[in-house]
Amino acid sequence: MLPKRIGVVGFDGVMALDLVGPSEAFTAAVVDERNGSRQPCYEVVILGLSSRAFAAESGIVFAPHHTLESAPALDTLIIPGGSGLRDTRINDRVCAWLKRHARHIRRIASVCTGIYGLAPTGLLNGRRVTTHWRFAEDVAARFPALKLDRNALFVRDGALYTSAGITAGIDLALALIEEDHGAQVALSVARELVVYFKRPGGQE
Repeated sequence: MLPKRIGVVGFDGVMALDLVGPSEAFTAAVVDERNGSRQPCYEVVILGLSSRAFAAESGIVFAPHHTLESAPALDTLIIPGGSGLRDTRINDRVCAWLKRHARHIRRIASVCTGIYGLAPTGLLNGRRVTTHWRFAEDVAARFPALKLDRNALFVRDGALYTSAGITAGIDLALALIEEDHGAQVALSVARELVVYFKRPGGQE
C-alpha cells in the first residue's frame, strides 16, 4: 500500500493547531501488514509560500517541506486558518494557486478560518460549508453563495470539506481517515490522540 500524500498549506500567521492537529492525526494512521510490519497510511508534507520558515500566530516556527509551486502530486490538501490568511498578499497567492491546481487534487479541506483561502476561488459556491462560529457572520456576508451551517463540526459537500474552529480539524481528519481506511483505523488514531472518535454535538 502506498501512503496517500497530504499537503498542508503553511504561511506566516497560521493557527498552529489548525496545521498540527490534522497532521498528527494523519501521521498516527497505520495499518498492519501481513508480514507483521506497520505501514503508514499517509505522508504529510507542509507547503510554504516560499522555502523559508514561517511563524504561527503563537510564534511557533515551521519549516516547509516544499513550496506551493514545487509541491508534489497530492491526494488531499488541507488549508489551515489563521490571521495570516486574511492578509491580502497571502490570500491572493493561496487562492491563485488553488484555482490552477484544484482539479488535480482528489479532495480539498479547510480548517476553521481556512475557508477564507478556499471561498474566494468559487469552488465552494452553492455548497454547504461551516467555519469557526465567531467568523460565521463575516463569512456569510462576504460569500453569500455559500450555504453556511453555523453549528456543524465539519461538513462534506462532494470533494470539498470545511470544518469549525481549531480542534475541529482533528474531527475532520478522523473522518477523512475513516473514509480511506475504515472505522477501525480511525478509531485507533482517536485512541492514540486521546480524543473522541466522533465527538457528540456541534459548535453550540
